[in-house]
Amino acid sequence: MHIRRVSFDHPDAVKLNDQVQAEYAVRYGDDGDATSMDTADFEPPNGLYLLAYDELGVPVASGGWRAQDENGEGNRDGDAELKRMYVVESMRGLGLARRILAALEEDARAAGRIRMVLETGAKQPEAVALYTSSEYEPCEKFGYYRHHELSLCYAKAL
Repeated sequence: MHIRRVSFDHPDAVKLNDQVQAEYAVRYGDDGDATSMDTADFEPPNGLYLLAYDELGVPVASGGWRAQDENGEGNRDGDAELKRMYVVESMRGLGLARRILAALEEDARAAGRIRMVLETGAKQPEAVALYTSSEYEPCEKFGYYRHHELSLCYAKAL
């Protein structure tokens, strides 16, 4: 596997984003994640977007972080928000998500962020298992879905 930095609007990133949105729609019965995001959110030093490629150059996993500071949606100064963690179904269980997560945490720490936060959903038990086994703990709800009953929020000190 090869992990590389790309922009959030890179064609391969768009392809995987479309796939994760389709999976959200199946799991939650809606149109996917409506959280507002912009390509600039993931530009260093205030963010990073990563893709993992297989040996044939096919994109198979993604993830990013973006800087957040105190706002009306429950974030705190120094937060790095994890977004769009995704692994294509055929590549799950191989540790790709852990590798991307570790790289994102390291980058956010180097950028001066003090806490990594994420929002996932109750219908994503694989994601919950990844984060809790990676030392993330439940935290106060934040973000677009903070009032949604299926929303689960986690945080980890960097």
